Order: sequence, then C-alpha cells, then structure tokens
Amino acid sequence: MQTTGLPINTGGLPSTTAMADALGRYLDLTSTQMKLTAGNMANVDTPGYRTKGFDFEQEMARQLSGGADEAQVSEVDGLVSRPDGNNVSMDREGMQLAKSQLQFRMGVELLRHEFAGVMSAIHAEAK
Repeated sequence: MQTTGLPINTGGLPSTTAMADALGRYLDLTSTQMKLTAGNMANVDTPGYRTKGFDFEQEMARQLSGGADEAQVSEVDGLVSRPDGNNVSMDREGMQLAKSQLQFRMGVELLRHEFAGVMSAIHAEAK
C-alpha cells in the first residue's frame, strides 16, 4: 500500500516531510496487519485455513529502504494445527490485534506531532 497526499501547489517545495511519509507507511502496515488479523479471526472455524501474517519490523525496514509498497504476506510458521488442519489461535490473534491497535494509535500521535511542528514553523514564518 502506498500513501499519497493530495497535490498541493507549494512552488516546488515538498508537501510532506520524510518523517510524515515514513509514518504514513507505518500506519499503512499497521492497517494491513489489523486486516490480516481480522481475516484470521474470521476463519477460525474454516477447515484447512492457515494463519497469515508478516514480520512488521522487517517489512517496515524493507519499505523504508525503497522496497515494494505491499507487505509480503505468508503463512505463519510454528503454530499448532487442529485435526481439521486449521491453525488459527484466537489467543494469538487477540494479542496481535491489541498490539496493532496500540501501534496505530502511536503512529497517529506521532503524525499529529509531526504536523503540529510543520504548522508551527508555517505560523512562525508568517509573523
């Protein structure tokens, strides 16, 4: 997923900061993780369903270094399968969802702080 802003005529100046762009990618990855977790939870009773996910830290580093915008999703290894072949653990998924929600809230707060700094600089220059 790629975060893009609306085009703004800034006279050739960038309309966002590098930090804001990185935080946008962070929020996109966090959102992707929450969607995967919700999908895993929805399939808890689907025979043969395998838990899907990705390594958040590794994906964030890959995206910041110019890698593809989409997370490399794969089956999660090391989980115990039930007799029907399903390996979704509601305990694991609940913890993953809580972690993702906290990460998202933190990303929003950091982005809010970033834009407050930009707005402060704009207002200081206008005086």
